[in-house]
Amino acid sequence: MNLKCLDDLRDHLIAAHPNCKATASFEILWEPCPAGMNGDITVNCFRIARDFASAPDALAEEAKNFLEQHTDVAGVEKIKAFVNVTLNAAGLFRDSVADVKKLMADVALPESETKKILVEYSAPNTNKPQHLGHVRNNTLGMSLVSLLARAGHNMVPVNLVNDRGIHICKSMLAYQRCGNNVLPEEAGIKGDHYVGDFYVKYNNMLSDEIKALKAAKPELADKSSDELFLETEIGREAQEMLRKWEAGDEDVVALWKKMNEWVFKGFAETYTRMGVKFVKTYLESNTYLLGKEVIAENLEKGVFQYREDGAVIADLGKLGQKVLLRKDGTSVYITQDIGTTLLKHSEHDPDSMIWVVGDEQNLHFQMLFKILKMMGADWADKLYHLSYGMVNLPSGRMKSREGTVVDADDLFDEMHNLAKQATLERLGEGEEAPADLEERAETIGMGALKFMLLKFNPKTTILFDPQASLRFEGDTGPYVQYVCARINSIARKAAERGLTDGTIDWSLLDSPEEKALAVTALRYRTAIRGAAEKMDCSVLVLYLLDLAKAFNRFYREKQVLNADDANVRATRLALCYAVRDILTDGLATLTIGVPQAM
Repeated sequence: MNLKCLDDLRDHLIAAHPNCKATASFEILWEPCPAGMNGDITVNCFRIARDFASAPDALAEEAKNFLEQHTDVAGVEKIKAFVNVTLNAAGLFRDSVADVKKLMADVALPESETKKILVEYSAPNTNKPQHLGHVRNNTLGMSLVSLLARAGHNMVPVNLVNDRGIHICKSMLAYQRCGNNVLPEEAGIKGDHYVGDFYVKYNNMLSDEIKALKAAKPELADKSSDELFLETEIGREAQEMLRKWEAGDEDVVALWKKMNEWVFKGFAETYTRMGVKFVKTYLESNTYLLGKEVIAENLEKGVFQYREDGAVIADLGKLGQKVLLRKDGTSVYITQDIGTTLLKHSEHDPDSMIWVVGDEQNLHFQMLFKILKMMGADWADKLYHLSYGMVNLPSGRMKSREGTVVDADDLFDEMHNLAKQATLERLGEGEEAPADLEERAETIGMGALKFMLLKFNPKTTILFDPQASLRFEGDTGPYVQYVCARINSIARKAAERGLTDGTIDWSLLDSPEEKALAVTALRYRTAIRGAAEKMDCSVLVLYLLDLAKAFNRFYREKQVLNADDANVRATRLALCYAVRDILTDGLATLTIGVPQAM
């Protein structure tokens, strides 16, 4: 939806400038009028002057003269190439919240502009449970999928699980030595946590061997743990287990399958709690050999070359050289990634693909995309790495090898308990805990977590404070959820009091607070489409905060249930419900729920 007065202005300018570039579908963009100036909205004619083949100042004068005569406009002020417009309440509300269903439906792009987009995210390893870093990845991935779908795109969310390799063998070997064949359910531990405990035990045993090795051989004191890995007994055993796995050893493969099943069951619980869903999950055990054949084919074509030592490399110019096959013919990680990307493209035929992966892999994806382009993939220009920064806690960085990570499940429990405590603290004296306390705490806690992780541009390294994220005041998820809950409470009280009389008349809402709220509501489409175009959910987060704050300013200044005039009350109630619907829809787009009460 757009303002009718601006659509009429567009039509007028097109007729007055027959050589202009603008068409009947062109939209004149606007912004809320800056504080301290007269007007509800501002049109920046610098941005549209080229479209209408006119000088900005002259175009602004022309726009001012037209709008002054428009029935929806109460006043116009021109400042250089900026036109500040004061709108009549009837026209403003008619074009915004009067038809809130249309306003929300209008966020979707025209069908001609929609695409089929594959998004790969999460990508955990089966040697440990998911941690806070995965929580940010999952939150970014699932919300991006939801956001792009809300904008009208056809989304294909997939996962690629690293279920093989030396790190998996480390957990397996530690279980062989220390597990005593005890199952996770017998130990009373969630499967992925159980396997993760053995990964930590392995690294503790490895650390002890390395310390003993350095004590016995002082000349090794400056060597790193990685350099001494195969000098230790437990390191050699892990490497041998990997060799046996790749050779198909029955006992090793059976243990691998059993422990992976424990982890996958644990992952499923974590994903369910977050609301994560995938169309397909790829396993590296099935894809790690992909790519070798296509590398060999392109080697024959001269796309890739042999290095002096016999390794196959890709010359990537400024990005340097990248080994694609070792001199012994074995593949490296990017070889597998090439094959997996080709597989995903052939299976789903997307218009574009996105990887949600941390910024430590920036160079990897630059190389991957360039290699695919060298191989002749005409769709390689439609690949995108959504790079994101680390997320830390006030206690510092996490280290999985030392067992100091913040497990996702433990974090979810902490958020749930903090939300439960905050809800109980808000009860009045003598008031009983609500029957849906646990469900309410889960919705608030998970919403607070997701909202805080999405509030910042993905590239930002952030410090996540669980308690700060749950404050009911400030730029938090509970702040926005509380506005929805407050409006639900208003609706219940209106029903209880039988306040059903009155006629909705939008022309009655002419105060600055009411009009500012309508203007903010009208920005919903811009927020959704802008966030989708930038692939940045923080754009939508900040908009929802703006709308929630605009509602609270309105609610502080204006009576709703106690309004003297029945028609004013009915119209303000309709405004409240429209705001609630937009906020609820926006939060749902971020995969965040709304409790009925808080």
